[in-house]
Amino acid sequence: MDSDQANLGPPELKIPPVVLVIIVAVGMWAIARVSPSLAFSLPGTAGWAIGIAVAGVGVALLGVLEFRAAGTTVDPRVPEQSASLVVGGVYRHSRNPMYLGFLLVLIAWGLYLGSVLALLLLPAFIVYMNRFQIAPEERFMHENFGASYDQYRSEVRRWI
Repeated sequence: MDSDQANLGPPELKIPPVVLVIIVAVGMWAIARVSPSLAFSLPGTAGWAIGIAVAGVGVALLGVLEFRAAGTTVDPRVPEQSASLVVGGVYRHSRNPMYLGFLLVLIAWGLYLGSVLALLLLPAFIVYMNRFQIAPEERFMHENFGASYDQYRSEVRRWI
């Protein structure tokens, strides 16, 4: 292995979560287009999709606003820039409301597309986020905030 490859490190924290959401959303769209025979249509699906998407955007924005109010970074690729442990507001209910909001938006998108196969990308999104985004963030939070973070982590669930 050459030195450039050694410096790349693991893929953790390399892809911004918003970019991952776009990649998954495009993948869901592509899957829906190539598998129209597995499409579904239920009365009110568009309304549910809009409602879930609005809820997702709202939850994610509440997370961003809490971070801004605490004066800490919202860029998850640089957890070392976290200035404080945010545990109030929406963070009393989810340790990752921004990611939860992204997931809700993807659920809404899958409903809107009406594709069973597209919805199957959602577990992959969750697994990827848990492994490559949340786990490294949690390691850093434990190292940086110690017992305070451990207590918070024991009281608040990762997603909901």
